[in-house]
Amino acid sequence: MQSHGKFIRTAQAGFTLIELIVVIVILGILAATALPKFADLGGDARAATMKAGKGSLEAVSAMVHGKYLIAPTAAVSLEGTSVTVTNGYPAGNAALLEAAGLKDTDYQLITTAQSSANTPTTVAGEVAIVPLSVSGTVKGLNCYVHYKPAVAAVAPATDATPPVITVKATSC
Repeated sequence: MQSHGKFIRTAQAGFTLIELIVVIVILGILAATALPKFADLGGDARAATMKAGKGSLEAVSAMVHGKYLIAPTAAVSLEGTSVTVTNGYPAGNAALLEAAGLKDTDYQLITTAQSSANTPTTVAGEVAIVPLSVSGTVKGLNCYVHYKPAVAAVAPATDATPPVITVKATSC
């Protein structure tokens, strides 16, 4: 008896090369369309940092004012930093940034004397804090914290107006 060989079809395991290439191309197209949405995360991070910087300045301002109310002096020591006091609140200077934890290695302090074409405008006594990564660029005009110092009391019975701290983070 002769045995006749049977032809057995084996099932294909895996993908063909063409299928694999098509899937890779489709994933590439999807990645290219989704990438612009996530590309500028640096701007969002700078905006969040500016908002956090505002919170730090507000906290330092409140602490300095509290210490000043207890013992009125021309300067208040805060975490080893001597902060100059004007009208019972911190003056806008480098010591204020240091007390708030805003390091000069990350931020530039803009005063009236330092204002230029691509920096926020400040008037006497006011300061702006700009991230170094955008300082001196057009983005620096729209990414900063502005500190306007306290205004002196008008009459002896009224308190000084607290400092006004604002954030501009429209296009960081």
